[in-house]
Amino acid sequence: MLSRRTLVGALSASIALASAPAAFAQDEIYIPLISKGFQHQFWQAVKSGADQAAEEFGVRITFEGPDNETMVDRQIDMLAAALANKPAAIGFAALDSQAAIPLLRQASDAGIPIIAFDSGVDSDIPMSTATTDNVAAAALAADKMAEFLGGTGTVAVVAHDQTSRTGIDRRDGFLNQIASEYPNIKVVSVQYGAGDQLQSTEIAKAMLTANPGLGGMFGTNEGSAIGIVNAVREMAAEGVTIIGYDSGRAQTDAIREGLMAGAITQNPVGIGYETVKAAVAAMNGETLPAIIDTGFYYYDQSNIDDAEIQAVLYD
Repeated sequence: MLSRRTLVGALSASIALASAPAAFAQDEIYIPLISKGFQHQFWQAVKSGADQAAEEFGVRITFEGPDNETMVDRQIDMLAAALANKPAAIGFAALDSQAAIPLLRQASDAGIPIIAFDSGVDSDIPMSTATTDNVAAAALAADKMAEFLGGTGTVAVVAHDQTSRTGIDRRDGFLNQIASEYPNIKVVSVQYGAGDQLQSTEIAKAMLTANPGLGGMFGTNEGSAIGIVNAVREMAAEGVTIIGYDSGRAQTDAIREGLMAGAITQNPVGIGYETVKAAVAAMNGETLPAIIDTGFYYYDQSNIDDAEIQAVLYD
């Protein structure tokens, strides 16, 4: 474990560039984390992991995000405010993989390490990214969907966005796996619901109406998946296999009830913990891997109560 004295010493060069804000203790190591939002249980679990690491490594963190995952401008404002406080490092989960690059470059130029988490940016500015291998995880979701469909039928995707790295990778991981491995499964629609349950519900209802006999639906995050569950329940649709992503209470309940066939769970506590741990290491001059793979699992009724799965659920 790195000592607080060692960390403070490693920060002396950057602290000398600008005095710490008066609101902070003179020797306090401050690391703001800017997430993609707060509307899902996932982000609360990420914060929990970050809080654990902050206590372990003796640093102070803040954790904030916009009200929903469409508010790119609001997130950029939060990043700018965090940068203005001259922190020791910044953790950042990008809503838009390109929009934040100018501010991140300013931080890098000022000697402030950037650690991306959950969703990376299209740049080599972050010293590391703590994340799930979303392409591989979504490909596994496609494999599971194909098993349920017997390798033939129609599927649709409700994605949370087409601008964040997670949105892009989960969509493409699923679509590319279907296209390459399951030629008799046709993807009839891909729509975007901003990760919002209500919006995703309406989108899923429209998909079900437009595609009678739809065999399966994949939701790329918590809000997307629950929107699909809501739509299938409200329309009393039968024979629709639902595969989700994430593991909040609504999804675990849907799996236990048999409404959702299964889902991918990430390790959100691990993502938060590894983000702060990497920020501390970066401040101490350590070399970091470009990607910190925090892992993923597929869970369904058969294994939801296994200890390995229970450890990464956040319901």
